Amino acid sequence: MKGYWMILGTAVTDAEAQAEYGRLWAPIAARYGAKVIREGGPQLAEARQDTTRMLLVEFADLATAQACFNDSDYKAAAALTHKASSRDLVIFAGNL
Repeated sequence: MKGYWMILGTAVTDAEAQAEYGRLWAPIAARYGAKVIREGGPQLAEARQDTTRMLLVEFADLATAQACFNDSDYKAAAALTHKASSRDLVIFAGNL
């Protein structure tokens, strides 16, 4: 069963921090085999009014998704994205 991150975010208010996060994320994603399979504005029936961005990131399995989230390099990169915007990140397993 695959592992996923679903990320719901607000508008980016610090483009520089978000760009640096993207630069740091690329090698982390490669290391964990992460694949962004959905990116864009939410098409949700119910969402917080400030949610303007949605990402679905696929991993080989749940353990890999959790390991990536707990990686110290990812934690350092995540500090930048938290500076850039607010977001919710949910980790789950499934067959999408």
